[in-house]
Amino acid sequence: MTAVFYFTIILAFIISFFSGFFYKQIAFKLGIIDEPDNKRKIHTRPTPLLGGISIYTALIVCVVINYPRFTELMPIILGATVMLFVNLLDDMRGLSARLRFAIEVIVAILMINSGLKVSFLPHGFWGNLGEIIITLIWIVGLTNAFNYLDGMDGLAAGSAVINLAFFAGILLMTNQVSLGFFALILGAACLGFLPHNFSKEKMFLGDSGSTLLGFIMACLSLIGTWAEHNLVRISIPILIMGVPIFDMIFTTFIRIKDKKIKNVMEWLKYAGKDHFHHALVYVGLIPRHAVIFIWAITFALGLSAIMVSNDADWEGVVTLLQASIIFLTIGVLIVVGRHRKTGWEKQEKE
Repeated sequence: MTAVFYFTIILAFIISFFSGFFYKQIAFKLGIIDEPDNKRKIHTRPTPLLGGISIYTALIVCVVINYPRFTELMPIILGATVMLFVNLLDDMRGLSARLRFAIEVIVAILMINSGLKVSFLPHGFWGNLGEIIITLIWIVGLTNAFNYLDGMDGLAAGSAVINLAFFAGILLMTNQVSLGFFALILGAACLGFLPHNFSKEKMFLGDSGSTLLGFIMACLSLIGTWAEHNLVRISIPILIMGVPIFDMIFTTFIRIKDKKIKNVMEWLKYAGKDHFHHALVYVGLIPRHAVIFIWAITFALGLSAIMVSNDADWEGVVTLLQASIIFLTIGVLIVVGRHRKTGWEKQEKE
């Protein structure tokens, strides 16, 4: 990459960081604030929700200024813009889960219509239909999974930096330079937001920011080429995004088992302290250490993705078995944390 590319990446960090101060003031003036709620949230003071806008601003400015294949990304940029502003309205006024889900599905269908689709099933009607369904579930599911991950300071944005670093690394290693450059720009913008998320006068991503990141990374994983002539490598995006994916699937399974949710709308609306990051707190970690632990797990899964991208078929299978142990560990910690929480609630009642 040229010096101009490096400058653009640095510029993304600078814009995201400095625009954050402006958006904090705007959030307080417009009342785009997350109020404390002991039942669902762990923060104790009103917090502005425009972190996603600062990341979006940096991304758009830098892509417009110096992205060599801007038109290639237009469908993703337009879809991300819709996701951002719909969820910004949700942050401001609260939208129904049904409306948000409908918009997510529509945007995902438009992405599929633009050519963004998995392509590993046999050709034919059923194969094409299966790929459309899988793509739809992937985009909508990962968009919401990353939203669920945004439960502690630095968790979602920091995880996104790690995810995007591994996406960029593999894309650059496979000569997909422009996509790798795009991932680095978005990663730098997330990095610029992180100081605001950790400061005393903090700012949150908001649903607008977390869904923006989840949506873009879901689309990035679809537009990139990972598995040419090697089906094992289909797992590369799954490994990179492994924590939010597994957390969403495992937590959903538990909620269905406990009859806390019965349909998609209840799944979207349900908010509880039963995710992986909550479980780590219940087993004894403070929130900051829980975030660092999840970053470490995310980094380990990213290393597995790099190994799969370079392994022979049989070596890739061994690497996937290794990653499965990590997912098993996450599942055990969620279950243990859930039992700890139940025990604490019983003690409080007694």
